[in-house]
Amino acid sequence: MTGSAETRLVIIRGNSASGKSTVARLLRERVGRGVALIQQDHVRRILLQEYDRPGSSNIRMIDTIARTALDEGYDVIIDGIMNVDRYAAMLNRLIDDHRGRSVAVYLNIPVDETMRRHRTKPDIGEVPEETVRSWYAPDDLLPERDEVVFGPELSADDMVRELFQRTGFRPRDGSVELPPHCR
Repeated sequence: MTGSAETRLVIIRGNSASGKSTVARLLRERVGRGVALIQQDHVRRILLQEYDRPGSSNIRMIDTIARTALDEGYDVIIDGIMNVDRYAAMLNRLIDDHRGRSVAVYLNIPVDETMRRHRTKPDIGEVPEETVRSWYAPDDLLPERDEVVFGPELSADDMVRELFQRTGFRPRDGSVELPPHCR
């Protein structure tokens, strides 16, 4: 088991350019301190410089970082593509082992809207449009989970408001009880 009855775990998944990182950053910003943001891209591409393949080290590292943060009293937001063929086993174990409230979200954005959003990214040259299109996996929902599905009709602000309701997070206004090391 990991975390406590008071910790929250939010997993935000979806295709490249679906808005996962935007929603994760907004949620963390609005909650304030005491929230660990674990981004698959950062762990995989920056820390490890590895390709996303079955059994890659980043899968275990994301799990380890999340469990450590939860055990230390942090709430945790994980964001990434995290296709079910590689990440479902780890994510399902993490959710099952978490003592507190867990919410898994899938951003189900159509491929045309995904490509439109990709074209607005400042680092568009890093990943060609053809590559993003080849990665697209519609309806890549976690098996055996009631994953919350957000579609293109919701703005990032709408998604964050919905996540506040589903998680019990409170806005950063001094009302959030922080772990001792964050005070």
